[in-house]
Amino acid sequence: MSKPPWAHIAALPILAVVSSPAWATDYLTVDQAQRALIPQAQAFTAFPVVLSPAQLQQIRRLSGVPQRTNQPKIWQATRENAAIGWVIVDEVIGKHEFITYATAITPDGHVLGVEILSYRESKGGQVRDPRWRERFRGKTLADPFRLNQDIPNISGATLSSRNITDGVKRILAIHHVALPHG
Repeated sequence: MSKPPWAHIAALPILAVVSSPAWATDYLTVDQAQRALIPQAQAFTAFPVVLSPAQLQQIRRLSGVPQRTNQPKIWQATRENAAIGWVIVDEVIGKHEFITYATAITPDGHVLGVEILSYRESKGGQVRDPRWRERFRGKTLADPFRLNQDIPNISGATLSSRNITDGVKRILAIHHVALPHG
């Protein structure tokens, strides 16, 4: 028995769903983010850190969220051989996928800025808005980091907003616990 001529059309919607494109967008490389965050730096040197279980526990206590890896990606920014800041690249979950972002911190623990390197969600990309990211500038570990209070929520990007906010506070905790202070 032969199939009707339209039988192959029924499979098309399934194929379209299976082969739908991913929404991942890469905006900046690590090098580009470093230069955008600390443009006066002459060099960025990888600064390997392996966090101990006690440090991981202290980071969680200080930030309110767990650190996923014991080897964060950290670079020290220098100018004329003097440390002028840190850049830490991290990932947080959006709604379903990871958001890769970089945070720059002064030697004494103030946020210089936040850049989104890669965003993999279909919605919520408003966290790339420079006006929203600017709200982190100057923050320290002592700040509350409360969504809708000192950091505004973005309608349609609530999970991304919350998780980046929590992530930046966690990065400040990493700085406090594991990096030299200036």
